[in-house]
Amino acid sequence: MSRHCALVLHAHVPWVRNPEVPHSLEEDWYHSALVETHLPLLEMLHRLRDEGVPWKLTINLSPPLVAQMQDRLMKRRTLAYIDRSIKLARAEVERSKQAGVSSLAKRYHERLVELRLLFIDRWQGDLLRAYSDLYDSGHLETTASAATHGLLPLLMRAPEAVQAQIMIGVRQFVKCFGRMPRGFWLPECAYAPALSQILREADISWTVVEEHGLTLAPHPHPHFPNTPGVTPEGLYVFGRDQAASSQIWSADNGYPGDPRYRDFMRDVGLDAPLENLREFLGDSNDRRFTGLRYFRSSQRAGESELYSFDLAARAIEEHATHFVNSRGAQLAELEDRGVEQPVSLCAFDADLFGHWWYEGIPFLEKVFRKVAARGDFAFTTPNDHLASGPDLPEVEPVSSSWGEGGYFETWTRDENNWIMPEILDRSAQASHLVKMIQQNRADLTPETIARHKRCLRHMTRELLLSQSSDWGFLMNNESSQAYATNRTREHLDNFDAIRKLTLSPNGDGLLTELETRTPIFEDVPWNILEPQQ
Repeated sequence: MSRHCALVLHAHVPWVRNPEVPHSLEEDWYHSALVETHLPLLEMLHRLRDEGVPWKLTINLSPPLVAQMQDRLMKRRTLAYIDRSIKLARAEVERSKQAGVSSLAKRYHERLVELRLLFIDRWQGDLLRAYSDLYDSGHLETTASAATHGLLPLLMRAPEAVQAQIMIGVRQFVKCFGRMPRGFWLPECAYAPALSQILREADISWTVVEEHGLTLAPHPHPHFPNTPGVTPEGLYVFGRDQAASSQIWSADNGYPGDPRYRDFMRDVGLDAPLENLREFLGDSNDRRFTGLRYFRSSQRAGESELYSFDLAARAIEEHATHFVNSRGAQLAELEDRGVEQPVSLCAFDADLFGHWWYEGIPFLEKVFRKVAARGDFAFTTPNDHLASGPDLPEVEPVSSSWGEGGYFETWTRDENNWIMPEILDRSAQASHLVKMIQQNRADLTPETIARHKRCLRHMTRELLLSQSSDWGFLMNNESSQAYATNRTREHLDNFDAIRKLTLSPNGDGLLTELETRTPIFEDVPWNILEPQQ
């Protein structure tokens, strides 16, 4: 097969573990991602494999997401979240008087019970193992990514910070999957030319950039983005096919905006009386999404219309047919124009499927089945495409991201442009402390050296967590600005507090408390922020 489509999903949730409270809004972000995206996605992918339907998919599971998937506390809390959702759905069946709403609530209740069985009985709470099983069978390709989803181009003024993000991300991948990654997902698809050499030094073979990262490069090849390029350093670079991706991604012009699909915003957690949500919310009065939604996007005479699984199924069939036909025609036309082994790479945030777009996972299943039945093109992964592909044109991609405007403006606005100077300042402080320990080792006692190393390990964790691109992104939204600002400040303040401990023999209680609260990257090297030569 010479014509290929590659689907790449990026799955990420920031570090939101809050052991000091029974459950929280931020943790519910994580649990809802597992329940609405990962469990249904894994169920579908395993079903297709078991039925012998051929498919290929590439997925990146970000290090914070993987760390929380493996955390015992978070596993227990995911189960508790599912149980709370089941109770709410059962109560909604009884509360709803309107026949259509009651039947929808019953269907949601039944589905949540099924997902609970998948989580507990089939995969024993270990979703990472469920993904690894699909890799072992040759269906799924997994990639590494930056440690805490740091926006690497903006960190380039502190090379040791970029090095740490990449090295820790690769280390965690090896620890989880038992092999070196070939691909590396750049957070926010954000690329800068200097990253090519750094990724190659980490033994990374390929990455993905936005389409304009290739097409606006000096002397671009006319077949970009439907053929990958290779940088002078030897990094293979795939361009995200913007036209093909937007058919699925865009709520305005793509499939998710169809009025037959479910309305994401009409959630029971926003509509129902608070007393009906009390058990789901716990002690909080803050409304939040529950995943229970009764209305579709269309309105008649200003009134929302009830969601219909039958109408949605028709839309899924139409859109899957349209997408497959479009890719088939596109790839045939590219081949006719002389593109050897053309590829259309579509990349998305994984939570588009199931979470934001409820019908997204059934859509993917339809697409896989239809492509398998056609035979004129096939799904591939970047690894497989490179293994069988032609000689590739050399390219020096330009800086780019999939943020608004295509570059880095989303993270450099008035609301969030204070973050990077503070992060760079603390990176310099940590690097200085590493250098000081190395230079004065002979004059320090073993106990002092051990204490300094312990402090530096947790300073590094807090610094990495402050670098998450999620915080700067959320600061652009007025409703989440305070939370994102507080999270960034909290990690920076923790860094400062631990730095003071390196100068004092006391304070082990605080250090132990912070280590216990944030059990991520426990084996991080103490000197990973060593100054770059």
